[in-house]
Amino acid sequence: MDMSLAERREALLAARQALVGLEGRLWEAGGAELAELLGEVDRVVSAGEAARVSVVAEAIDRGEPGAGERALSPVDWVREHAPSLRAGGAGQVVRVAGVFAVPGTVAVKEAVVSGRLPVAMASVVASEAQRMRPLLAEGAEPAVVEGLIEMAASHGSRGCRGLRPALLARYGLDDVLDRESVAAKQFVGLSQPVVGELGVAEYRLALDPEARAVMEAAVGPLSAPVPVDGERDLRSTEQRRGEALVTLVRRAVAGAESVPTAAKCQLFVSVDLETLRSGSSRSAAPAAPPAPDQSGALDGVLNDDGVPVGPLAAGEVVGSLEAGTLLAPSVVRRLACDSAVIPVVLGSGGEVADLGCSVRLFTPGQVRRLWLRDGSCTFPGCSIPAHWCDAHHLVHWVDGGPTDLDNAALLCGRHHTVVHDRRLVGTVDSVGVAWDVGYGSYDRALAGLAAADPA
Repeated sequence: MDMSLAERREALLAARQALVGLEGRLWEAGGAELAELLGEVDRVVSAGEAARVSVVAEAIDRGEPGAGERALSPVDWVREHAPSLRAGGAGQVVRVAGVFAVPGTVAVKEAVVSGRLPVAMASVVASEAQRMRPLLAEGAEPAVVEGLIEMAASHGSRGCRGLRPALLARYGLDDVLDRESVAAKQFVGLSQPVVGELGVAEYRLALDPEARAVMEAAVGPLSAPVPVDGERDLRSTEQRRGEALVTLVRRAVAGAESVPTAAKCQLFVSVDLETLRSGSSRSAAPAAPPAPDQSGALDGVLNDDGVPVGPLAAGEVVGSLEAGTLLAPSVVRRLACDSAVIPVVLGSGGEVADLGCSVRLFTPGQVRRLWLRDGSCTFPGCSIPAHWCDAHHLVHWVDGGPTDLDNAALLCGRHHTVVHDRRLVGTVDSVGVAWDVGYGSYDRALAGLAAADPA
């Protein structure tokens, strides 16, 4: 039954009167009735929050806050007429009310009005959607907003913000994860120690997703509790992790000039059975976002946790505390330079049909010869010692480059990243390794090779 505004005002007054003094009668309720009352009160509060945002949205649309002799900002207008928000929350209500007027986020309005999404979570969803909007492929915004809503409703603000990499990998522009990976590296840093009492030093460490995955893969196993003679390990988690990090540094220093005998990581390359049978040399490009149905939702792209499923333009960390962390395609290509590559064949249903043997790339013998030939990092102006460098495929392994010395060069960690991010090409001549440092030189060289050998 549709009520008039006057009737709704009367109903609101009656609802408020029903809640006032409720605590004085709770002694009459049994356990089941208390649970029922709590659920009903929760629904009333949720409906009240949604209605409050709707009223504010209407007022802003009319220009009410700035009208009259006392022109107020929308936030001040809300504070004046909603006393419960004077201590905080008015800005959040105004932010969500503003979302109601944005066509691309109509799903947020529906979720708030229906009580599916609390106002506080709607504010987070709106903020995340706004940040990602210019980074998305055409037509992908409805699916992204729906994914954010599902994640916020089930896992809160932290889960909502953590969904960003997966959504960009599934629905972002072609190079968006690569660009974000480069930007994240600018924030990697280790502060100078601040020494306090007892000589204890405190550091501040910031890591990008790739470095965080490397750190946790190493620190995680070393920081596990170690009982002594049946007694529990009473060290705190922070102490165990700190001691594990020191152990890693000691091992690195002790073995700095030895040739690595194991791959720095294992790279699982998955390919579906049909692609393998067809003999395709390249994996299929990420699928374009499916078209939205009449409701604006995208079907079949989220799992029960609100995480996108289907093709992802990214690599995924497995087998450590950082399992599930997504790595940009450029990071995966760089890791392929000196990883153990394991081919994984997927069946028609996406299950693992065959797990191949590890393919080791540059051998310890080849690395020693590179140490002698190059002497240090080969990037112009760099003198990082050879034993701190990676062996890099000049024509990348994923592009069919052979694993031999004529296609190899030493690069320190920083310049290895630069070479891949800027797509630079190097060549081996009688003098050493020469680098073309013009952006995209590798792609131009690759195109030239393809034109010279079209087969």
